[in-house]
Amino acid sequence: MEKIQKTLSTKKFKRILYTAIVLLLVGWVVFRFAAIGSENARYVFNASRIAADIGAPIEYIEMKNTDGVLYEPVAVNNNRAYVTESLAHKLHVGQKIGDGVITYVSSNLDLDSGMFVVRTRGVADGLQYAEYNANGFFVPLYAIENGTVLVAENGVATARTVKIGRQDSENAHIISGLKNGDIVILSQVESGDKVQIKK
Repeated sequence: MEKIQKTLSTKKFKRILYTAIVLLLVGWVVFRFAAIGSENARYVFNASRIAADIGAPIEYIEMKNTDGVLYEPVAVNNNRAYVTESLAHKLHVGQKIGDGVITYVSSNLDLDSGMFVVRTRGVADGLQYAEYNANGFFVPLYAIENGTVLVAENGVATARTVKIGRQDSENAHIISGLKNGDIVILSQVESGDKVQIKK
């Protein structure tokens, strides 16, 4: 017993005991901070978790049957233009172009140029835009991928096949696959993702 009391009263033992107590306290403090941090993480805003649980807020357009205009670029010189066959089929007499109108669209290939001739009246030289007026649904091209758009149905992004009647460099005129009131998603989401529609 005396030997144990001598050992307990030595400086070396006291130093070891104090070090052990300090290490235990430090360990307990670190553990408590980690536990508190873990608990708080459950309640702190986490964008990816919120998006998975209730859906990501999206940019969208609501489809309405409207009148719209698409624009075909045409290079005009002296009220004459040479265009490809595919563009010639999109142009017609009386169509507005720039500040004038189209007066003639050839149905046969011009052998000298290998193109189709379009004549205009009142159109300045340079790149002009022939206007194509249509009624229906218009969707930005970037929202269409491989003939499908994403629509919000019951809070979920759903792929919908659409048919494009005509398009220009920015928009497409959709002739089937959409109806009034459809919500076409413009944001980057995947089919099956939950989405939030905020007006």
